[in-house]
Amino acid sequence: MSAKDIFHQAVKRALEKEGWAITHDPLILKFGKDKMSVDLGAEKILAAERGTEKIAVEIKSFLGDSELFDYHAALGQFLNYRLALRLREPERILFLAVPVSTYRSLFSRDFAQISVQEYQVKLIVYEPNSEVIVQWQS
Repeated sequence: MSAKDIFHQAVKRALEKEGWAITHDPLILKFGKDKMSVDLGAEKILAAERGTEKIAVEIKSFLGDSELFDYHAALGQFLNYRLALRLREPERILFLAVPVSTYRSLFSRDFAQISVQEYQVKLIVYEPNSEVIVQWQS
């Protein structure tokens, strides 16, 4: 099993503050001989007419020497997990959780914005110290 990101608990508590029930920690996806581990699975009961909304969240801290390199790795994981989810749990929507400092520095640049748009990356922007969700970007 992979190590949890340094901000794992902060994102988990931030989701719970917004009314999400953490259903999987981690969310394991088996695919033939391969096993993938998305950081969190969560669901939220919405109004009766909307049913249950389910998400999976991959949490990244972006604390390496290069935010762009960290993004390359995170994007690769995100795309693989999204494919696995589409085949195993198609009702679950995958989000990439990024700290607000990274969102402001990396995701404000042209390449990252185009990449997020091209690959349809859904983002959760979180503040790790106050453990709150700052923005949902679908």
